[in-house]
Amino acid sequence: VQLQASGGGLVQPGGSLRLSCAASGSIFSINTMGWYRQAPGKQRELVASITKYADSVKGRFTISRDNAKNTLYLQMNSLKPEDTAVYYCNTIPDRYSWGQGTLVTVSS
Repeated sequence: VQLQASGGGLVQPGGSLRLSCAASGSIFSINTMGWYRQAPGKQRELVASITKYADSVKGRFTISRDNAKNTLYLQMNSLKPEDTAVYYCNTIPDRYSWGQGTLVTVSS
């Protein structure tokens, strides 16, 4: 099973990014998927699922999915320096290998 997140990069505060996560069809259609992140020196946290967002991203991040493409998305707007982290997708609860994730750096 492979979960590949992509779309990260360097963005200025206030900017936007859209992350993508391609997953094998067998897990994508059955399981609840979510976006997690791990900031430097901190534990990995769940930031978005279809039904709930972390308080720190509520109103700024939007999760969506394309079942036909087995792809999960995370639209991130009004980015802040504290959003800097490696972002991952996985099931909820996490059942699969984390992979490399995609690095988001918010800095001027």
